[in-house]
Amino acid sequence: MEYLSFELPIKELMDQYQTCSLVGEESGVDVKLACSQIEDKIIEKKKEIYGNLTPWQRVQLSRHPDRPYTLDYINGMTDKGSFLELHGDRNFADDPAMIGGLATLDGHKVMIIGTQKGRTTKERQHRRFGMPNPEGYRKALRLMKLAEKFNIPVVTLVDTPGAYPGLEAEERGQGEAIARNIFEMVQLKTPIFTYVIGEGASGGALGIGVGNKVYMLENTWYTVIAPESCSSILWRNWDHKEDAANALNLTPADALREKFIDGIIQEPLGGAHYDPETTFLNLKNSILQNIKAFSKFTGQELETQRQEKFIAMGQFKG
Repeated sequence: MEYLSFELPIKELMDQYQTCSLVGEESGVDVKLACSQIEDKIIEKKKEIYGNLTPWQRVQLSRHPDRPYTLDYINGMTDKGSFLELHGDRNFADDPAMIGGLATLDGHKVMIIGTQKGRTTKERQHRRFGMPNPEGYRKALRLMKLAEKFNIPVVTLVDTPGAYPGLEAEERGQGEAIARNIFEMVQLKTPIFTYVIGEGASGGALGIGVGNKVYMLENTWYTVIAPESCSSILWRNWDHKEDAANALNLTPADALREKFIDGIIQEPLGGAHYDPETTFLNLKNSILQNIKAFSKFTGQELETQRQEKFIAMGQFKG
């Protein structure tokens, strides 16, 4: 387990617990009471720290290297062996930063689409740290259209610091690809359920984020720009990233209050990486509930509900 800077008090207690257990094993002395007391301190410290997270600390948790990624959720939620990954945008190439395919959840067919990061340095380069190229968004749209054809619900998992900002991406129409996705998604006549499972930044997130229902996991963020980028624009450096995080209202509680999302998916104490299986189950249950709730809607009703949902977010002054 890797620990973030604000988690170091927990690490110290964990080290004490491991030392206590080791002493008991090696000496044969009964240290159960001492170890139990340390365990209680660990739980108390976790509640203290994770119950009072700042926006910037929540951003850090969303980027934790042990946190589950899209493929982890797919493997953990879907029926065993049911996921069939589909590749390519039928125009330029296959984008490894955007994955998607057909699967079943307790027998219910779904089209799952999401941004994928990498664990190792090589994987991160291959996935471009979860930043899709235009062909990634075009692949996602192709799969959504396929799902619409067969009346299959679409589930999108968002975990991206933004769309890839490289020159080649701009040359192939990055902005147009994202705008096209938004335009098409508001008109899709099949249910779309969106979940922010990590980072949700800018148009890179919104390119697969137009859903009938939108949720965020407890330790995620969703806003127009990453705190570091906001700091670099306003203060010309990254030193004010914490101030930017505070000002951006990027936490799940902020988004729910402003009605940008429909709910918050709870994570285990400390984050999804402490107990991925529980997180997978919480997310799966939410998806199944939404599939059931929206199963009786017609295609036109789904389109209308989605459009009205996003139109209601704006405020206009004459």
